[in-house]
Amino acid sequence: MSVTPVAQTELALLDNLPDRGFHAAQAMIDGSSEPLVLYRDGQQVRAWLNVCPHAGRALDWAPGQFLKSKEGHLVCAVHGASFETLHGQCVAGPCRGDNLRVVPVRIADGKVYLAD
Repeated sequence: MSVTPVAQTELALLDNLPDRGFHAAQAMIDGSSEPLVLYRDGQQVRAWLNVCPHAGRALDWAPGQFLKSKEGHLVCAVHGASFETLHGQCVAGPCRGDNLRVVPVRIADGKVYLAD
């Protein structure tokens, strides 16, 4: 997967992302507009395509609304797969061992951008 360089593609304001929470965004990736899941952990943000590797469905249960397990994992609303938030690896459910597709991001001036 390659991220098409677009001048300073801003995804979100860091302050608008809940700490240890999820946030939806859109970005042009490989020439297509793709839905993303952003996860903030303090001053760090990780991002993945909003696509479950099990069945190719969106992870959110409603647009921009994500389920979080008591362990802090991102839970797919369709089949209950659980993904840890460090690497996006599925730790429970039908796609155990698979990973979400990482989207590189960076933070500058209080904003989250696609990484160049």
